[in-house]
Amino acid sequence: MEEKRMERNTLVALLSINAVMFLLELVLGLIAHSTGLLADSLDMLADAFVYGLSLYAVGKAVTKKVSAARVSGYLQILLGMGVLFEVLRRLVYGSEPQSTLMIVVGIVALLANVVCVGIIAKHRGGGVHMRASWIFSVNDVLANLGVILSGCLVEITGSRYPDLTIGMIIAALVVRGGLQILREAREAGKPAQNP
Repeated sequence: MEEKRMERNTLVALLSINAVMFLLELVLGLIAHSTGLLADSLDMLADAFVYGLSLYAVGKAVTKKVSAARVSGYLQILLGMGVLFEVLRRLVYGSEPQSTLMIVVGIVALLANVVCVGIIAKHRGGGVHMRASWIFSVNDVLANLGVILSGCLVEITGSRYPDLTIGMIIAALVVRGGLQILREAREAGKPAQNP
């Protein structure tokens, strides 16, 4: 019972942080014309959905946890593909990312995700729904470092290509995370199907 309460509290904290960061990065990503920030904001949205689904799965049967993880994986893949489309659209039609805003928002997002990693760390060996949450949190830290680096490169080179590149890399990370979660959900579902 205590473990369920701790999982719930952890997921509520993660959901809150990611929902706030999604809104912040979305608005500032649009203002900054940054594909990297927009990609990261959609990643935060996907994470918020995943944490919500994981919250639903706390205390439920293994099949419900597997279902929540499976939905999370598909959602991640769908959002990753959406980001890839946005990168291609901006590649064709152009963009002028604002490096300073990219760097500042990237640092704020990095700090938020480091807090998330610290919060979820003690649950990373838990059920598939908690492992999914761990995977998302770690991927987010990598994505934030990429946004900060691309902001620096945009500033140094005056080119939009570092921003487009990091947008593509974040999209690939999101898709890879979704595939990893689907793999884990499939493995976790096997014992439940064969008692």
